Amino acid sequence: MEITLLIKSAMGLIVVLGFLIFLLFYSSKKNKTNTQRVQKNPVRPQEKNGLKTDLKSLRALIKNKQTSKETLKEALSLVIKYHGTIHAKLGARAHPDFDIYMDILFSICRHPNTSKDLIVGFDSALEKLNPQYKKDINEAIAKGLNSRGA
Repeated sequence: MEITLLIKSAMGLIVVLGFLIFLLFYSSKKNKTNTQRVQKNPVRPQEKNGLKTDLKSLRALIKNKQTSKETLKEALSLVIKYHGTIHAKLGARAHPDFDIYMDILFSICRHPNTSKDLIVGFDSALEKLNPQYKKDINEAIAKGLNSRGA
């Protein structure tokens, strides 16, 4: 009688396990179809005053040494307006996306058509939007200015 009870219990557990596995695969299949719908509608970059507002285009414009001072100022204001908020820190480390902003800071510090007003304005606006990155932003500005040489 004890053996039959053990066999019935094992069969019941197998049925419950099968049901849970079915739910696992069913829910993962449902999530995949939702993400595919989102990916079918790509985000199209907007344009503001003839400049694309996606971060990649603005970054390329800032890195271009031929960019005029006015265009550089407009690109930096668009970066702050559309992409100014950096993801929260991961504990004591900066988020990996902060590297993009460090690159922008280095680029504006080394740009031939930049001015102190552009650098300070971008620095203060970025610090205001991201107070937890204040130290990292100041270090990036210092490194960028030191890399200019004499």
